[in-house]
Amino acid sequence: MRNSPFLTPKNRVAILLHEGIYGTHGKTGLAFLRYSETSIVAVIDYQARGKSLPEITGIPHDIPIVANVAEALQYEPEILLIGIAPSGGALPRQWWNDLENAIASGLSLINGLHTPIAPKFPELQAQQWIWDIRQEPEGLSIAQAKARTLSCQRILTVGTDMAVGKMSTSLEIHRAALKRGINSQFLATGQGGVAISGQGIPLDAVRVDFAAGAVEKMTLELGQNCDLLIVEGQGSLLHPGSTATLPLIRGSQPTGLILVHRAGQKHIHDLPDILIPPLPEVVQLYNAVASAAGTFGNVTVKAIALNTFHLNTEQAKQAILQVSDLTGLPCTDPVRFGAEKLLSAITHQSSLIINQQLNT
Repeated sequence: MRNSPFLTPKNRVAILLHEGIYGTHGKTGLAFLRYSETSIVAVIDYQARGKSLPEITGIPHDIPIVANVAEALQYEPEILLIGIAPSGGALPRQWWNDLENAIASGLSLINGLHTPIAPKFPELQAQQWIWDIRQEPEGLSIAQAKARTLSCQRILTVGTDMAVGKMSTSLEIHRAALKRGINSQFLATGQGGVAISGQGIPLDAVRVDFAAGAVEKMTLELGQNCDLLIVEGQGSLLHPGSTATLPLIRGSQPTGLILVHRAGQKHIHDLPDILIPPLPEVVQLYNAVASAAGTFGNVTVKAIALNTFHLNTEQAKQAILQVSDLTGLPCTDPVRFGAEKLLSAITHQSSLIINQQLNT
């Protein structure tokens, strides 16, 4: 399901990130900055204009931050990526001016918002395009557990909450696997991951009855050509508003899980009455749901990815040790310290299974 035949590493991209660097709705743009292989030439955020991107984000790319599209044009971008997701899913009127200026200047557009933008600009210049990521794929059906027929390992990231780092963890494991020479694929399931990889499923744009089927279809497509398939997680079984995790589990039929948690978080973000249980209980929950009482085999959490962005280095190391002692599982912050420990937990389990099969 290749979604963007246009976006390549050679493209020059500017990222619309107003109030996303210092605020809470810039996850898509910041992830694109960290993981995309395209040439990012400018970041647009009037709050951070002229400041150092590495200093304020920790992302090691010296990219200029400008106030608007007009200022970004001096860096000759070809594409504008909407890297923000404001509350309510719609851009404020003053930021629409940047989109209109971008289209008028001949830039193509990548849109991860729920609202399609292409219909608002029916007349484009030659070679100009608009990619509305959040569109339901065609030809979907309900899931039938067909992913179990694949020979590849299928590792799904799951979380104690939304927005704790499931996409980053997935991409870090995928990168580590490629460095180790493992034939790995990354299955993106959100607008950020799809924009980065150029393929995947915008799962929150799929009707709930067909969500697991959409995951299954993409899992079968990518899984037949790899040894390790890393599936980007969404939502959380603990979040009362989340409907994405179960379709991901059922559609991908994972052979293992990586649990992602923000260090020290005690309750669901913005929902202080919804407490996060002790991590060993969360691990048991995910093991039980993924295995479905043995219906889908013995599917377990292999390791813990701990988000320690808000801690200093020593605090992060201490938190990792505490979680590992508490759960008895390997634990690290893959963004901060690399994903090799998580990958080793996955590949070690795979070797044990292969040895068991050879000895029976």
